[in-house]
Amino acid sequence: MTFGLKAPYLSMGVGFGLLFFNIIKDQMKNNGLIVSISDIQNVMWIGGVSMLVGLILAILAYKKDRVYNTQEVTVATNNENLHMTRKEWAVLAGAFIAFGVQIYTSNMPLGALSGLIAMIAFKGIEYNKVNDVMSDGLAMMAFIAFILLVAAGFGAVLRESGGISELVSFASLISGNKLGGILIMLIVGLLITMGIGSSFGTIPVIAAIYVPFCSSLNLSVSATILLIGVAAALGDAGSPASDSTLAPTAGLNMDGGHNHIYDTCVPTFLFFNIPLIIGGTIGAMLL
Repeated sequence: MTFGLKAPYLSMGVGFGLLFFNIIKDQMKNNGLIVSISDIQNVMWIGGVSMLVGLILAILAYKKDRVYNTQEVTVATNNENLHMTRKEWAVLAGAFIAFGVQIYTSNMPLGALSGLIAMIAFKGIEYNKVNDVMSDGLAMMAFIAFILLVAAGFGAVLRESGGISELVSFASLISGNKLGGILIMLIVGLLITMGIGSSFGTIPVIAAIYVPFCSSLNLSVSATILLIGVAAALGDAGSPASDSTLAPTAGLNMDGGHNHIYDTCVPTFLFFNIPLIIGGTIGAMLL
């Protein structure tokens, strides 16, 4: 479930992925490095492949059936309801329309609007519930926007105060070489994103540190892009406060037998962060 939430936007520039890529592009520009969406798309597939490797390893490690503690739970057992109805097909059609329109027009708002209209027209979303659906969506985006504003402000303070140059000088001193510098950057990115719990919201802070540091190590633009994208994803995959871990726990804990830390955060941390660090390090060294 975490893979389904993270890997698409980490590796593909559509939907939330386009938003993710645009934030990387804008924050790199703010720190003096001009890149395009295609430049980002050309390297971020490495992050997606790294997560895919982690997913395969996780499936092999957890292939045994899990034994749950038995307890009284009320569960619907009417199997007649477990099939695709007109509503589900309408929602699926709306998702494909949104995806197709965005790819064809390169316009994310137009794609989202087209998908929403299709879902309402085909009755995937009941007309009298449109207001609730829109309100919930706007509330989620407002939360992301708030985190982005705070992180962007913090990144601006770091740049204007001169603290970045001191941090880069210190990191360059203790790393000693390109490999050591890359590992230090990824560990710093992991700590930042673990604390905030948002890959989107930490990019302004990460970019403010990484762009000058990568420049001091003579890393390529492609390597810089990859490190920023991977570092942003690292903490999100294992942070207890991340939507990527909270959402799976909310779905799997309906019987009260799923532990958020040990059953969600620890597995996602091990099987996604380790491959991401390895993939990011190798990719940055080769690019």
